[in-house]
Amino acid sequence: MSESVVDLRSDTVTKPTAAMRRAMAEAEVGDDVYREDPTVNRLEARAAEIFEREAGLFVPSGTMGNQTAIKVHTQPGREVICEERAHIVNHEMAMMAAFSGVLARTIRAEDGILSWGLIAPQVRGRSDHRARTGLVEIENSSNLAGGSVYPPAVADEIVDRTHAAGLPVHLDGARIFNAGVALGRRPAELTRKFDSVMFCLSKGLGAPVGSMLVGSKEFIEEARLVRKMLGGGMRQAGVLAAAGRVALEDSPKRLHFDHDNARFLAEGLAEIPGIQIDPAKVVTNILFLDVSETSLTSFEISKRLAAKGVLANGVTPTTMRMVTHYDVDRAGCERALMVLREVLSVPARAVVV
Repeated sequence: MSESVVDLRSDTVTKPTAAMRRAMAEAEVGDDVYREDPTVNRLEARAAEIFEREAGLFVPSGTMGNQTAIKVHTQPGREVICEERAHIVNHEMAMMAAFSGVLARTIRAEDGILSWGLIAPQVRGRSDHRARTGLVEIENSSNLAGGSVYPPAVADEIVDRTHAAGLPVHLDGARIFNAGVALGRRPAELTRKFDSVMFCLSKGLGAPVGSMLVGSKEFIEEARLVRKMLGGGMRQAGVLAAAGRVALEDSPKRLHFDHDNARFLAEGLAEIPGIQIDPAKVVTNILFLDVSETSLTSFEISKRLAAKGVLANGVTPTTMRMVTHYDVDRAGCERALMVLREVLSVPARAVVV
């Protein structure tokens, strides 16, 4: 990363490492639609092995992975129960309605963490008036809830009770490796009860492109067809899968640095007048800060920061999000705090951006 820019907008902005670039350049390739790309095949097999599943599927994006799973699990006219801030509701372009013909039944939960007690009243069976529940979905870690993670017992109870009700459960595990590091648990331990799991290679793991779906052989065979429907049938995709394989093997080992940097940022932010944040709630690499007492909107602060080489997005007029990743080191975090103090110390009308 250039020393002139500290990019805290997301962990999606990471650049591929030298090892990833070498792997891409040397990748053995074939036509993946014919299932002849050996590098893709090895990535899918390795993902399945790590998650202790029968099969895996390489998809271009997390959104495609989630929406593929929803399509396989549901029927048109059903509802998908999820938390109010779920990625599938807020950042996937209403695709579950447009493609699968299903609606979201959202529930607000503290820190984005659902429980069976919250879900149970929303589960609907056959009715002449109400849509039937078709799927329960949870997100771990919960992006828009500040990177919070599910206690394993809570997630297991949700899956067990949902299965007892005759329904499948999908996990949006875009950052499940971050959750695993925070909890000190292997991804397979956290996810084995779910009917399907999506996780991203292109966020904290740092690959340039791609996500994975894992599940039973039967589920993945159906998902492969849906991927093709969505335009995700790629050809010599091994050049992408090669970077994903490096990310899968190497990147989880260093995610704790990102978590440490996020906590360092949160502790520094808590000391800045006008900023409200609870560092104790920062458990992975995502943090949200309340700027309502600064006399500036988050978007104005974002512009001021960008002018000084620090990138961070406003989410609402009073809230900003920052995300740590391997392209921002401790010095970058220190610089971000210094610049934020500077821009908040200047009266609004005195700044021209």
